Amino acid sequence: MNAGMSLHDAAEGVELIPENYCIQLDLAAHFPKPAPIEVDVGCGDGSFLIATAGANPDRNFLGIERLLGRVRKTCRKAVRNGLPNVRVLRLESSYAVRYLLPAKSVNVFHVMFPDPWPKRRHHDRRLINNDFLDSVWNALLHGGELRLTTDDLPYFQHMEKVVGLRKDFQVEEWDPGETYPQTDFERHFRAQGIKINRLLARKI
Repeated sequence: MNAGMSLHDAAEGVELIPENYCIQLDLAAHFPKPAPIEVDVGCGDGSFLIATAGANPDRNFLGIERLLGRVRKTCRKAVRNGLPNVRVLRLESSYAVRYLLPAKSVNVFHVMFPDPWPKRRHHDRRLINNDFLDSVWNALLHGGELRLTTDDLPYFQHMEKVVGLRKDFQVEEWDPGETYPQTDFERHFRAQGIKINRLLARKI
């Protein structure tokens, strides 16, 4: 943050506001230096995004979140932590991934604890479906990764089924280890002894 610049002004610089929401972004133009790009889909209050960006200064990170309060909170965190490699886009996740992310522009997608919509009549609202996976596949570089994390076993089984039926993703074992950043959700679930389920799908 430059001397004389308020936290509010600096945080506004972290938010990525497209000139046109119908045209794909030039992602590299929105970061201070070129670097591999990772996307945190539904980044919430930014706890995972900020921790991951801080641990990987050689990569650029884009958070996508539709709620204004969470976007502003994440932007302030990025400024306080001195992270020039973070940008936050306020938009609905499916639309952003499908229409704003260029083909072969992303190295890793992180989807952390998406809403499981447990009631059967709401299953069509779940983020992880074939349309979303089509968009992710298009935006990923060859060999890029989609990393899925959830506490909800039925939703995880749905993820395994939907991804497993596709021929353009390869499901791999994934143990991120204890140093992998945790969201507030994960810390809460772990404290309750709830198992965390993870899936890594690689673009092929």
